[in-house]
Amino acid sequence: MGGKWVQILRDIAPGIDRVAVLMHPQTAAHLAFWREAEATAQRLGIAPTAAHVHDAAEIEQAVATLASRPHGGLVVLPHTVTEVNRDLIITLAMRHGLPSISAFPSHPTAGALASYGVDVADHFLPAADYIDRILRGAKPAELPVQAATKFRLVINLTTARALGLNVPDKLLALADEVIE
Repeated sequence: MGGKWVQILRDIAPGIDRVAVLMHPQTAAHLAFWREAEATAQRLGIAPTAAHVHDAAEIEQAVATLASRPHGGLVVLPHTVTEVNRDLIITLAMRHGLPSISAFPSHPTAGALASYGVDVADHFLPAADYIDRILRGAKPAELPVQAATKFRLVINLTTARALGLNVPDKLLALADEVIE
C-alpha cells in the first residue's frame, strides 16, 4: 500500500519531487508501509522523507518542513494520531498547496485530495459469518485469515482544481468516487 499511495499521488500531481510520509514510528505496519513508499518514491525519482508524528505539534512541524520547498506531496498513513488530526492535516496541506493522499475516504470528503484503501464495508461484512461460526463452537485461531480484496479510490476534484492539478481522465475512470 505504501508504494501504491506514492504512485497514485504522483499520477495526480506529476510535478512532485518530494514526498513526506506522516507516520507513527512505533506502529509496525507503518514501518512496512514506509519501506514500500520509500522504494516506490526512489524508483519514481521522488525524494522520500519519513515524518514521525505523535501529536498535532509534530504534524504541524512536519508539514511546515515539507512546505519549505516547492513540489512536495503528503502521504498520510492510517493511525489514531492522523485521524484525530485529520482536519488539521487537510487545512495545513491546503494552506501550503500540498497534494495529499490517505487510506480513508473521509479525508477527501473533508477536503483532502485523494484516498486509496480497503473498502471498509466489504472488509467487515464477513465478520457476521465469523461470529456465527465462533458461537457455534469454531475456534478463532483455526478460522482462515481474510485478506482485503476490494479497494476504493476517492478523488476530490474541487481540491485538485484548488491545487492547480488536472487529474488524468484515466485515473478519474478508475476512481470509485469523484467529489466535485
